[in-house]
Amino acid sequence: MSEEESKKFEIEGLVPSELDLRRLVSLVSAHAPRDGHFELHFPGLYVTRSSQTDMELVHAVAQPVLCIIAQGAKCVMLGREVYEYDASRMLVFSVDLPVAGQVTRASRSEPYLSLRLDLDQHRVAELALKVYPDGLSQVQESRAVYVCRADAGIVNAATRLVEVAANPADAELLAPLVVDEILIRLLRSRVGSRVAQIGLADSSMHRIAKAISWLRANFYQPMKVEDMAGLAHMSVSSFHQHFKSVTSMSPLQYQKVLRLQEARRLMLSTMMDAATASRQVGYLSASQFSRDYGRFFGRAPIRDIARLREQGLTVADVTR
Repeated sequence: MSEEESKKFEIEGLVPSELDLRRLVSLVSAHAPRDGHFELHFPGLYVTRSSQTDMELVHAVAQPVLCIIAQGAKCVMLGREVYEYDASRMLVFSVDLPVAGQVTRASRSEPYLSLRLDLDQHRVAELALKVYPDGLSQVQESRAVYVCRADAGIVNAATRLVEVAANPADAELLAPLVVDEILIRLLRSRVGSRVAQIGLADSSMHRIAKAISWLRANFYQPMKVEDMAGLAHMSVSSFHQHFKSVTSMSPLQYQKVLRLQEARRLMLSTMMDAATASRQVGYLSASQFSRDYGRFFGRAPIRDIARLREQGLTVADVTR
């Protein structure tokens, strides 16, 4: 976006002003006094601070969530796709996704500061019926990650949410009302019709999310795509197509990423050897595990874990 366009949007009240962001920076700084992640008094609301860029990709399974950056920048990788966002852009995940992220702009004088709000699919569904009383228009894209221009109304509501969440009494009574405002504004935004798919029981997004939920809980077990398709009430070909459209990977690739992330966590946190970790996450062949691990993380398991320990990195540094 050009500087001229940015000023035009700001004048129209479409993007947060510098004053809006300064308020959010001040509040997030107060609730995140040091580097790390902090949950506020309202469930599902978190703030993060990082005074340096990430040395390593941070692997995690992201849940349906709205991410707002107050200061700094970050990128998220899903399969081969890269999503970059900062204070001018918000990011939304609509299903559980195994991703890798990296803070790309941060310093001690201007740390990376962000706000994360978990999205309740049931509440999204309830509000979507009010925002779209005549029904949703046909959604052409069913991808589960959206990066969109930061919205001043959403940023201001998020700022008020952090304010009321600081007080337990206010958090209980007022925070749910502010969350509803954020969800309504999100549903009325350019990505609103896609976000609404999170909670609609008959949407392909919701049916894929059901299959993903099962897969996350049972990733160590053998998987048959036919069974997954049945869980989503789809034909095998339709399920495979929709799954890849939503997650940018096939069901088997998704399962593999979950297994590799968990194996890395086990080896780094419990001193478990590679052979044991591979069996724990469902691999039948240690050599296949080693090949998959090397392709995904860039090094064989033993070398990768040794390098992380030499650098003094912990599970918290490389998983989240």
